[in-house]
Amino acid sequence: MYSRHNEPVRDLARLPKAHLHLHFTGSMRVATLEELAAERGVRLPAALIDGDPLRVPGTERGWFRFQRLYDAARSCVRSEAAMRRIIAEAAQDDAAEGSGRLEIQVDPTSYAPFVGGITPALEIVLDAAVAASTATGIEVGVIVASSRTRHPLEARTLARLAAAHAGDGPGQVVGFGLSNDERRGDTAEFAAAFAIARRAGLASVPHGGELLGPTHVADVVAQLSPDRIGHGVRSAEDPRVLARLVEAGIALEVCPASNVSLGVYATAADVPLRALVDAGAVLALGADDPLLFGSRLTRQYDDARTVHGFGDAELAELARGSIRASTASETTKTRLLAGVDAWLREPGP
Repeated sequence: MYSRHNEPVRDLARLPKAHLHLHFTGSMRVATLEELAAERGVRLPAALIDGDPLRVPGTERGWFRFQRLYDAARSCVRSEAAMRRIIAEAAQDDAAEGSGRLEIQVDPTSYAPFVGGITPALEIVLDAAVAASTATGIEVGVIVASSRTRHPLEARTLARLAAAHAGDGPGQVVGFGLSNDERRGDTAEFAAAFAIARRAGLASVPHGGELLGPTHVADVVAQLSPDRIGHGVRSAEDPRVLARLVEAGIALEVCPASNVSLGVYATAADVPLRALVDAGAVLALGADDPLLFGSRLTRQYDDARTVHGFGDAELAELARGSIRASTASETTKTRLLAGVDAWLREPGP
């Protein structure tokens, strides 16, 4: 089988890659959510278990529908055992898709009431990440993320907690993020929290530029000094903003399934992957919330191939971008990059 570039089409699940944009609750398998809900006697919204919860008419898409479903799923995660299971299964699923490095994002305040506080909540996730790394061979780092919907002082508390557990190995906090609805909160008010995280050597990985446009991306860059931006896809709408990202080497964690499901773009073909790559941006494709969006990491690469016409050499470069943009050690990066080169040398099917 050959691509439109007359290149052999290789198995994307065998392509080594890093997964840098995956949320804790949103990483859950549907079957796991159903079991957790049954244990608690919770009746889930049908949209969460129908296999494609956000694939609905465009007029019904959007953030508020997403948040309502996400909150329903999160309400089922109320024990240490559930938290450990989510990490273990996320690593298993990523390993099966060729990911050699997973940086999973969690807000420990969401689970703190059920396990004794934010410190135990984070330490459960970190301990589970070590176990998952050992069991699967995939390195699992953790990103602590604050929410735009909460007070900036809470972000500082989380930044200090993240800093106390900072490191670059499996089961350590590798970055600090800012998530939730981009339209909420004043970005500048979270700068102090990011300064705390940077002093501890943590990567700055805030969300930006999905629900809001390039002006928001520019604001995030100015206020939070990001190493990577979660999404950032709408920087394509302003060549000056995009050029600034390229010049600064700020990677974009692009999540096409999220973009379409939230109504940012009408179809997968409208996501400006090609424009971003042609401008020289470093991209790291991510699945964001597979539970909600119905597709995991390899599907993002498959869409780049089938929808956007990326050949295998270009897909390999996307994988290289994700690896280089990760917080993995140089040893790990070298190993994974060598694996990408080996993948390209494989004959097609």
